[in-house]
Order: sequence, then structure tokens, then C-alpha cells
Amino acid sequence: MRALLAGAITAMLLAAATMSARAADEPLKVCLDEDVPPLSAHHRGKPDSGFDVVLAQTIADRLGRPLKIQWFESKLDEDSSPALEANALLSDGRCALVGGYALTKDSLVVPGVKTAKLPDFDGATRDDRRRRIPVGVLMPSQPYIYSPMTIVLGPKAKDRKITDIGDLAGLRLAIESGTLGDAILMTYEKGKLIDDITHLVPGRSDLLGELERDAFDATLLDLRRFDAHRAAHPDTKITASGYYYPIGANRGYVALETDEALLDAVNKVLSDLQSTGKLAELGRASGLTYLPPREPAILGDVWLKILNR
Repeated sequence: MRALLAGAITAMLLAAATMSARAADEPLKVCLDEDVPPLSAHHRGKPDSGFDVVLAQTIADRLGRPLKIQWFESKLDEDSSPALEANALLSDGRCALVGGYALTKDSLVVPGVKTAKLPDFDGATRDDRRRRIPVGVLMPSQPYIYSPMTIVLGPKAKDRKITDIGDLAGLRLAIESGTLGDAILMTYEKGKLIDDITHLVPGRSDLLGELERDAFDATLLDLRRFDAHRAAHPDTKITASGYYYPIGANRGYVALETDEALLDAVNKVLSDLQSTGKLAELGRASGLTYLPPREPAILGDVWLKILNR
């Protein structure tokens, strides 16, 4: 009897070891946007790069798993929904984690629809572009970086001290229509800056290029975009004001709520990387102005916050 019991235990241990080995061999699949440098970038003929790329590799290494990145393209149009696109990628098994995800209350609500379309992704077929995917519920990791908006100054305004949005009065302001920055500037003190603002069309105008050419004095945009411009133009004449708009969002990973065990493991790695200063080190090495996560971890209704300021 004892021999039979010992044999059964040995078999169970061997099976568990085999399953563990298989899990270690399975790639950690992470979905990343292909064109948001210096967070992540994937372009033909160039090596993959960005903070989220090296972070994903670091996490995979800590978990003892190979990394597989699924690149996707997020369209900036009225019909797109980053939350549903991320959900569709996860629900279709394209990845287990979506990185660089803005952690806001709106982006983490239970979907109001049962299915969603996949975004364009590397390797997508014609059928993939037509399919609708039954979606699940998203669950966030702990945040790993804070992404604020910042004021960037043109050559003639480089010495202007900016401590608040009101310090922009009298400058030639450029902003992309329909963006968060547009809402902030247009509603500041009930329209105080409206006469100074020129609107540009997103995707059709080169906002920072216009600032570089001294067509405007200042703009308000994601800090990431200025980092990317500075990396691409080391001799740039536009400068960071050092001012960060007080309402910003943390970024982290999202997974389906059924992958809670994976998120727990990822959170343990992120906590260690944060406490040892490794996250800041990876950010600097990627050309990113790294700012640690801030409270609240998940941003609430940003529009109400802006309108009430």
C-alpha cells in the first residue's frame, strides 16, 4: 500500500514538474503599439525599440519565460476605442498582456458590447480584419510610469517661465483639434486663451514642426511626444518648459480578469523594479523622461476634473 502511495505521489510530482516546465517554455505574449516612441516602436528595417519593449523583456526574463511581442496599430479616429481594441487582442489570444495602457476609469469599465473588432496587427489576414471577437473584462496591473501633459516652448518663447496654464497668455498657441490639450486650453478660465489659439488637424499637421519653424510659441501635449521629437531631432530649437499639467494618467498593463495569477506575478516584478530604481533606469536608457506612478493609480473622470479647475 505504501509503495502504491509513494508511486502515486511521485507520478503527481513528475506531472507537476512537467506542467511547470511547459509553462516556462510558453512565451510571455505582450501586445504593444507599433508607433508610440519612445514607449514602443516597430518599423520595417529598424530594430524594435522603446521603454515598453525593454520592460517586457525584463519581466519575461524575471519570470523565466521567452518574450513574444504582438505588434498592433491603433487608429486615431472617432470610431476607434483603445479599450475595446485591447480587449479584442486579449480575448482573441493574441497576447496575455497589453502594455503602455493608460489606466483611467473609463478605459477599465465593463464593456457595453459583447463583441469588438481587432485593430490592425502584425500578421493580420483579411479575415482577421472582418472578425468580431467576444470580449471579456479587463483587469489592470499596478502602474509603472506616469504620463503627464507638458507645455513645450518655441524658440522665441524659450525663456518664458511657466508655472500654470495662465502663463501662456499673449503667446501664439497651437493645439490639435479635439484633443485633451485642446479642451484644457479652450476652457481655461472660461475661454481666457481662446483668441491666442490656432487649431491644427491631428494627423495632417506637424504640430512640433510648426513650433520648430517658429510659426507658434507654445503648445500643450503628451510629454512622450516631446521626448520622441527630441530623440529624432537632437538639434531641436524647441524646449521643455518643465511644467506638467496636474491631471495626468499612469500607464500599466491590462489583462483579462481570468489571468489574475499572471497579473500577480507581473506586479511582484514591477514592485521590485520600482523599489530598486530599475524602472527609472530603463526609462532613461530609452530616451524617456521617466516619472514614477502617482496617486490615484487609476484616473477618474478627466473631463470633469478639467472643467472644474
